[in-house]
Amino acid sequence: MTAINAPLNRKLRMALIGGGGSGFIGRVHATAGTLDQRAELVAGVLSSDPDKSRAYGPGFGLAADRTYGSYQDLLAGENARPEEERIDFVSIATPNDTHFPIAKAALEAGFHVICDKPLTTRLEDAHTLASLVQETGSVFAVTHNYTGYPLIRQAREMIKQGELGTIQAVRAHYLQGWLWGLPPDTTPARGAWKADPQRAGPSGALADIGTHAYQLIRYTTGLVPEQVSAHLQSLRPDRTLDDYGHVLVRFADSVLGAVTVSQITHGRLNDLTLEIDGSLASLAWRQETPNELIVRRFGQPVQVYERNPNADFTHAAANAACRLPAGHPEAFFEAFANVYRSSYDQMIAHATGQTVDLRDTIFPNVYDGIEGVEFIEQCVASSADNGAWQPLSC
Repeated sequence: MTAINAPLNRKLRMALIGGGGSGFIGRVHATAGTLDQRAELVAGVLSSDPDKSRAYGPGFGLAADRTYGSYQDLLAGENARPEEERIDFVSIATPNDTHFPIAKAALEAGFHVICDKPLTTRLEDAHTLASLVQETGSVFAVTHNYTGYPLIRQAREMIKQGELGTIQAVRAHYLQGWLWGLPPDTTPARGAWKADPQRAGPSGALADIGTHAYQLIRYTTGLVPEQVSAHLQSLRPDRTLDDYGHVLVRFADSVLGAVTVSQITHGRLNDLTLEIDGSLASLAWRQETPNELIVRRFGQPVQVYERNPNADFTHAAANAACRLPAGHPEAFFEAFANVYRSSYDQMIAHATGQTVDLRDTIFPNVYDGIEGVEFIEQCVASSADNGAWQPLSC
């Protein structure tokens, strides 16, 4: 039997920052990070309130002496432990404004980082993190988890191998409607900070979910973005940050892309869709039915690719992202875990003295995080200037 994380022959040790109480994404990180039994959650800071953090510890299976009151205490406490006990990496599942200081401190303390999106609220801070990654050689993943779906990886490989021909147009739309369930002048049980520009950053829905849509285009097509033109709005009068918007993206070689984002569309739950038009074929994928990929060719029957790890008609990257036999649905947790699993391979390479290059990984990395932050900033600038085209450098 193959040893766990050979040649280390042990599980990686994970610390979670954030996610206690009614938080959603912290529990997802804890589940995804340990799904494949390649890592164990051994330490954490589960709230910005030290007393609450310690109270939440048992619910995550943490020992009292490794449930800390602040991320500073966690980093210092873990570095004081013997090397064979201390954590290997930190997972950050906190409000947007805290991503930068926590990630910076973790890198400087010698730990790998897995961070929720967006990477930071300021582009300058995102570049600082990339510089630290280069200096330390640490692994840094950003949890754009939709890249972990097997059929998204199938789409990526089909495009790489020219099965769609020349890419001509792309569309990604992310529609939700949950804001209609939030009465004005009320504080939600979770995510209240998302309405606060000081905590969420310069954007609302675009930063929260639009970055996923944009990054999915970049991940699957590899198209090089050049300019954006955006119109963002807040259709809820009690909210300052955008909850609806349209973005046009000009890519190299005259390819035009479109991103639509909404958190005020009645009846939509988590409806992320991706459509890509090529000169030979087009494809379509929908997050709410993630185990199907639709491929269309002019004058031919529609093809439906299903998630099937044993099929020879799907690419190796797609098959490797599966855990269950065909017909057994895999979804959100498994896709999220694929980001973790791929980053673990890089952490092990780092631990065994290999040079880690994050510029071309199968999981979203710190450089993808920079692209997301620049996308937000330039869309906000464009919208403030009545949709004027703004450059993208990534």
